Amino acid sequence: MLLSRLLPIALAASLAACGPAPEPIVSAPVPDAASTAPFVIAANPLAARAGMAVLERGGNAADAALAVQTMLSLVEPQSSGVGGGALLTYFDAATGKITIYDGRETAPMQASRTMFMGEDGKPLPYPAAVTSGRATGVPGAVAALAMLHKDHGALAWDGLFDAPIRTAEEGFTISPRLGRFLAASFPQLSQPDAAAYFSNPDGSRKKAGDVLRNPAYADFLRRLSAQGIDALYAGSTAAKIVQRTRAAPLGGTMTMADLAAYRPVRREPVCAPWAGYRVCAPPPPSSGAAMIELLSLLDRTDIASRGPNDPQGWYLFAEASRLAYADRDAYFGDGDFVDVPVKGLLDPAYLDARAALIGARAADTVEAGKPAGAKVAIADMTREPAGTSHFIVRDARGNVLSITTTVESYFGTGRMVDGFFLNNQLTDFSFNPLQPNGEEAPNALAPGKRPRSSMTPLILLDANGRFAGAIGSAGGNSIPAYVGKTLVAAVYWGLPMQEAVAQPNLVARGNRIGAETDLFPPQVVAGLAERGIRLAPGQGEDSGVHGVLIREGGRIDGGYDPRREGVVLIGQKQQP
Repeated sequence: MLLSRLLPIALAASLAACGPAPEPIVSAPVPDAASTAPFVIAANPLAARAGMAVLERGGNAADAALAVQTMLSLVEPQSSGVGGGALLTYFDAATGKITIYDGRETAPMQASRTMFMGEDGKPLPYPAAVTSGRATGVPGAVAALAMLHKDHGALAWDGLFDAPIRTAEEGFTISPRLGRFLAASFPQLSQPDAAAYFSNPDGSRKKAGDVLRNPAYADFLRRLSAQGIDALYAGSTAAKIVQRTRAAPLGGTMTMADLAAYRPVRREPVCAPWAGYRVCAPPPPSSGAAMIELLSLLDRTDIASRGPNDPQGWYLFAEASRLAYADRDAYFGDGDFVDVPVKGLLDPAYLDARAALIGARAADTVEAGKPAGAKVAIADMTREPAGTSHFIVRDARGNVLSITTTVESYFGTGRMVDGFFLNNQLTDFSFNPLQPNGEEAPNALAPGKRPRSSMTPLILLDANGRFAGAIGSAGGNSIPAYVGKTLVAAVYWGLPMQEAVAQPNLVARGNRIGAETDLFPPQVVAGLAERGIRLAPGQGEDSGVHGVLIREGGRIDGGYDPRREGVVLIGQKQQP
């Protein structure tokens, strides 16, 4: 496999936060760096620089992650933030151990299992549900990052927020991507909080190139720096969260007790061999096991002998995706509440049987299998909107964090507290808890429960247990497809990571095959049609894949998704 000789970084020498002056989001090449160099890969240059600044003054991955996340909350508010949740996969270089930090939001203890059902007994209209106070779960991203920092951080907590505080005060230039979202008609932008935040003095909405300041967020971060997570989970900010979520229309049930009681969870990863690596992902409520199932199914085909211009390779990817999605949709929920048959799904005999279903032509329908430990497979009624980000940090000591973080759909509920958006993560539950056959859905809402997530932050190890790569993506239900496509291209087909990420997206879930049809070569589109797969334009939210592989000789091969505004920042080689 050839490693790209060039890796993109942001075009700027300074790692300081952006001030009011416009700053172009472009890339410039730098040489490959040695494997001991730290790096940050994130969806926004300001966030990546904030993380790299922490690394350069002796911080580690746990320290830098807090700077990256709190900056993303400011400059990419449509995707993630301190009012949302996250799933973290952490590699400890000293021990070789991988730990999952589950910062997924939880349903308030007074939440009703039918709270997304209307008086007519039907699910609420989607726009009404996602902007309601009922949609907000108890946020978990900050608590999970705080737990990670307590376990592994090197620098003092109160010195990690300087760049986002300064940027919130001085203002930043609205990027083209955020500008595109502000020009759209999302229901969240019509909410009073969002409308006021993004308005100019004359009442017009801000646009790309305008400067946006957020003094309320700067004040919150100062309190977070001084008080720790109590600044979010207790006191005035917590009281405001309760007030905003309980406000009409469709007020929720969150209480101060719900916020005070929130706890992130350390979990063991789900790991399996794949293509010479050991790939590790979070367990349920994440879809990590389904992600590994997809990769394992592909390993039972000859996709590695194909290539990006071979329709058979894309056909195999599509059919394996349909099988893995069918299993995920039928069985996955919060593993603390329902029995998810992870062991059965990854059993070699079961995988052999599922892979054998991939024939010469696309199946008319694809149903969930019956792995050991599974209950009755039922139809999925979950709608998982998109509004997510992924970033990766490695420090000079070799510790690595792969984290997917979200406020759920764009701008969360559109309701704000102290300069940040509140998530609408509870709409990741099935709106209707009961299926047509009367069975309760694995992803039915329940007090204290975490909703199912497609987020799959992966870490790959080599045969000796050393860090070999990390990857993840935004994209709602399309995340497993986005990550799977990139790994196919980077590992099986040997493309440099940047080229692998840029390959066309194809999301095969059920009988609709959504794709970036304009990016596929004509012979691939025709070849797929001959095999019974007709690509339909559109595949959900644009992907936001960020990935890295350690290639031969320890060279770093990192890539960011060109559909967004990401960067790969590589620091100087350092002594641990």
